[in-house]
Amino acid sequence: MSFWLSSGVDPMECARRAGHTIAVLFRVYAKVLARTQDWANRRIDATMREWNEPE
Repeated sequence: MSFWLSSGVDPMECARRAGHTIAVLFRVYAKVLARTQDWANRRIDATMREWNEPE
């Protein structure tokens, strides 16, 4: 499950496939989700910088 989350699979889909509620998934995999959020924020920041660079 942590591999799915780290790969960017939607948490709701991960919970469904594992037979968990979303609350259980968030409680058990909070650290993985935090790392995924950090990764997503870095990607968003990098893309915003690219879009704002003059051509």
